[in-house]
Amino acid sequence: MASRAYGRFHRDARLILVTSLVTGAAVSLWWIDFNLYLVSLGYTAATIGLVSTLASLAGGIIAFPASAWSDRVGRRVVFYGGLIAGIIALVALLASETLLVVILSAALWSMGFQAFQVVISPYMTEHSEPDHRNELFAVQFAIQNVTNIVAAILGGFVATAIAAWMGMPAGGPGTYRIILVIMLVLSGLGLLTVARLTDDRPSRTMAPRLRSLGEPAAFPADPRRSKTFLGITIRDRARFAKLVIPGLLISIGAGQVIPFLNVYIQRKFGLDLTQLNAVFAFTSLGTVLAIMAQPWLARRFGQITSVVIVQGLSIPFLLVLGFSPILWTVILAMMVRNSLMNAGNPIFNAFAMEQVTPVERASLAAAMSVLWQVGWVIGGTWYAVLQASLGFEAGYTVNFITIITLYTIATCLYWIWFREADRRALEARLAA
Repeated sequence: MASRAYGRFHRDARLILVTSLVTGAAVSLWWIDFNLYLVSLGYTAATIGLVSTLASLAGGIIAFPASAWSDRVGRRVVFYGGLIAGIIALVALLASETLLVVILSAALWSMGFQAFQVVISPYMTEHSEPDHRNELFAVQFAIQNVTNIVAAILGGFVATAIAAWMGMPAGGPGTYRIILVIMLVLSGLGLLTVARLTDDRPSRTMAPRLRSLGEPAAFPADPRRSKTFLGITIRDRARFAKLVIPGLLISIGAGQVIPFLNVYIQRKFGLDLTQLNAVFAFTSLGTVLAIMAQPWLARRFGQITSVVIVQGLSIPFLLVLGFSPILWTVILAMMVRNSLMNAGNPIFNAFAMEQVTPVERASLAAAMSVLWQVGWVIGGTWYAVLQASLGFEAGYTVNFITIITLYTIATCLYWIWFREADRRALEARLAA
């Protein structure tokens, strides 16, 4: 189904998929290896938690300005800005190991990545047809997870091989600097693909729109341009809140575990860099398969019902991930949990974009991004406090109990709040 839909994707939609491929590889390497780089530099778990929290806070701060800016100058300019910010952050990390530079670089990377992510959902919505929007969102998300596999395996292997050839110690800072260079190259390739996107600045797109309307006497305003405070447009506050609150709960749970899973796995089972990257690559494989099956589930059961099914099934595997002492069971639990929990994300994003008016889409995407970062700030702070006060084992025990509880509540809220709208939409599609 996705392959048939791909042929009907707009040119710019296909280009943004290519952009996701190369930039996603850089992002994957960041999430897998950055905290380990800080460990190799001698920073404590509490300090790493602080760096993660401040970076998440910076990402949250930029989200609404990025969405408002994209309404005024076009989404493509924001893509450019986000990638350039990431490149500057990587260069700074290569130049200095001091804590202040690390914090500022992590914050700048987070800001660039979030600016990119804030506008990608509105951009794909604006460059797709409703009939194959689920497929587009699913393919884009699957591509990001494919890059997790390739980047994790090749990144760890190539960096380790180069470090050994140069005489660097395995797991030392030099190995991770090689990974930073690889990320820098990938980000540069992302700039080249963004350059091929159609110029979508309102100053360029308004004239064709007006001509297609026959130049009416009362020229309409740009429908993407918001006139509300700071570019934030909310026409139905209750609906808007319901669309973002479950994501906030999920982000709080994820923020105190997911960014630190690499540290958790490495310390608990004593894996080296190549082995650790292979573990994360393996766990991403199932995610790709689940994501590609999700559009079929959405067509069969409805968008929200399919999200509730996969997210609900993922929760028991968190118990295994957090409390099993056997490595292969932890790897299997990671794979299944990642597959099921992440499979619903692109479908819910497509659902959410369809529940608001076009002028609200960037604001909704920004709100979802901000609250995700707020959740990670809360979660990262909670992680740092637990590690400092309870230590490794007890701290992670509380972390996993918390994430299981919050994921369960969020999944229930999806069902309670959106099942009726989902049922009506499914009935309308089946009737059509």
